[in-house]
Amino acid sequence: MSLPTTILVATDFSPPAEHALDYAIELANKLGAKVHLLNVIGIPTYGVPELGLAISSSVMDSVVKSSQSELDKLVAARAPTKIEAMLRTGDARDVIINTAVEVGAQLIVMGTHGRRGVSRALLGSVAESVVRHAPCPVLIVRADKHGK
Repeated sequence: MSLPTTILVATDFSPPAEHALDYAIELANKLGAKVHLLNVIGIPTYGVPELGLAISSSVMDSVVKSSQSELDKLVAARAPTKIEAMLRTGDARDVIINTAVEVGAQLIVMGTHGRRGVSRALLGSVAESVVRHAPCPVLIVRADKHGK
């Protein structure tokens, strides 16, 4: 087993995700690893894939521009670390796993909101799904008691 040289970090732009990104960058700098930063734009289909097609192109363009702007800010704020930012659409669970395979990630790093009970049952856990199905180790970075 070797130390990772390619790290995939999934972000939803939340404080826990930013904390996970900072953790991954610190780790990558110590290991000489490359960081891929991924944001997934979820397209709600409510179990009916055709509904995803009903989203207007102007709404989708706006969401893509906003997400790309947020990615650019995250990368710029963490210069000079080399981070490759990626923006994808789809179900975050599947996209994270597929992207890990695509970039040859040897480690996935994610933040967690630590939801429990009904909110977790209703929203599901992207992190839990990724842990169960990932092609490589997954490091879940919990937010501190202040939500960071």
